[in-house]
Amino acid sequence: MQNPELILETIVSDMFAENAYLAQLSGRDDCLVVDPGFDVHRIVERLSERKLTPAAILNTHGHADHIAGNSGLKQIWPNCPLIIGAKDADKLTDASLNLSQDYGFPITSPPADHVVEDGETYVAAGFELEVLETPGHSPGHIVFLWKSSPYVIFGGDVLFQHSIGRTDFADGNFEALKSAIQTRLFPLPGDSIVLPGHGEPTTVEAEKQHNPFVGIPAGYVDESPR
Repeated sequence: MQNPELILETIVSDMFAENAYLAQLSGRDDCLVVDPGFDVHRIVERLSERKLTPAAILNTHGHADHIAGNSGLKQIWPNCPLIIGAKDADKLTDASLNLSQDYGFPITSPPADHVVEDGETYVAAGFELEVLETPGHSPGHIVFLWKSSPYVIFGGDVLFQHSIGRTDFADGNFEALKSAIQTRLFPLPGDSIVLPGHGEPTTVEAEKQHNPFVGIPAGYVDESPR
């Protein structure tokens, strides 16, 4: 991570190999918790070890593997706001909609304390995050964009290293996801860092050049100025 301000820790849950992120700015004692997964005990342990207080719990979308830790965090920090996109908020409290029912382990989350819309700026723990709607994996999926140097995208299940989020769920839509990536993410600076919900970080430029689903190999024409 080429950003001296950002102290980032990734906690990978064994189930579904989902990435939860603890994002802290240097010199602060608060942080963001992004997409807390099933290994909430490890998240709490690391927050305690690092003497950090979560300033916000951010959910990129409402699928079970990205919201499983919400309840545990809210039990310890009940005043920490839980944030999600407005169009995915209903998944938090409905085990069928968040897909956990289908996998045989129904879970729910506390409801959102605040829902965000496309273009909104959310501020917490010193971060100013622009909200971008990126539907397709789920109808209300959002990403949180931090316009640092380079930009950092808390990307959830939209764009992965040489892959994309699944669109074969009942409310998934490949064309919507493709459009979201190509019109909302690909125009960002090429060195923008994508922190995905699964797998390793990547960059916008790497995925434009090499992603077989939505990049140049799939017919994308890069018209950005050089």
